[in-house]
Amino acid sequence: MLVVIPAERRSGEQRVAAVPDTVRALCGAGFEVVVEAGAGLAAQVDDESYRVAGATISDSDPVAGAELVLSVRALEPERTGRLALGATTISLLSPTTELDVVRALRDQKITAFSLDLLPRISRAQSMDARSSQALVAGYRAVLIAADRLPRFFPLFMTAAGTVPPARVLVLGAGVAGLQAIATARRLGARVEAYDVRAAAGDEVRSLGAIFLELGLETQEGDGGYAREQSDEFLRRQRELIGARVAAADVVITTAAIPGRTAPILVTADMVDRMAPGSVVVDLAAESGGNCELSVAGQETRRGTVVVYGAQNIESQLAADASRLYARNVTNLLTAIGHEGAVEPDFTDEIVDGCCVTHDGEVRHEPTRVLLGAS
Repeated sequence: MLVVIPAERRSGEQRVAAVPDTVRALCGAGFEVVVEAGAGLAAQVDDESYRVAGATISDSDPVAGAELVLSVRALEPERTGRLALGATTISLLSPTTELDVVRALRDQKITAFSLDLLPRISRAQSMDARSSQALVAGYRAVLIAADRLPRFFPLFMTAAGTVPPARVLVLGAGVAGLQAIATARRLGARVEAYDVRAAAGDEVRSLGAIFLELGLETQEGDGGYAREQSDEFLRRQRELIGARVAAADVVITTAAIPGRTAPILVTADMVDRMAPGSVVVDLAAESGGNCELSVAGQETRRGTVVVYGAQNIESQLAADASRLYARNVTNLLTAIGHEGAVEPDFTDEIVDGCCVTHDGEVRHEPTRVLLGAS
């Protein structure tokens, strides 16, 4: 069976779904690989590297009639309609926000897997693209903040006096938040963090940061994620955390709930109370934003405070982000494919959990409900 790796068409997307190492792995598993010319250039992979690894390079869009497509973002509805009837796709689909794409996949009877929906179980860790890309985002968020903050991150003791370390507050201590904490600590900042999950406290402290104890009830959800909070809980949380936001030089927000709008944690009033030159980096901007002032893909100012609404921040480190994502995709494909053919077993909770559409039906219940209402 042919595995097609198309060039990404979404604006700003620099990643690619395969790198030479994963091409070799796919070829070794019995698949033939076709890569669209130039697909990996933004991720520092040239066509010749793919060719040496065993892929064929296509000078035209290879999705027409394709039976198996691996991509970062889901194909657009028009390109989806050119796939072979009943083909298979693997991507980061985010189905509840891509309803037009889901309709196209359903109508073309595509078996579509989304790594956004992968169950968080130990057996699926090597396929967990949410975690691998969150690691990239958390690291990059700190570098963005450090670049915009008009002062040092670390403590300096000089003959001219002592420069105190920057104060960094991280809201949300999942993979992105923990990586942000670790990176800010490496740069010498004084770091505080907060998460609604009590279990996150030990992880935060293990990285040398201070875990904020707000005295609120924990909000544990399925699969280790935070559950959606009530309006009353969010109101009390904002009251308690406002002073810590105002005292921070940098605030990095990472709180997101899969398939839901991100909760507002940082209000405009909190930003107004921050010191001149402070920075807010909102990693949840694409899902509505944790900061009331965030605009996805834009860097705005509230007075002298910079508010950075992250959008596809992983593409800013496209080479390593692609390397990690390509391994996630390949691990999932080799789990559902055997001897160069795709044979999904829907009794497997991994396969069942991340399948969005199959044989003309929408299998993902929240998306099916939204489509029924639209």
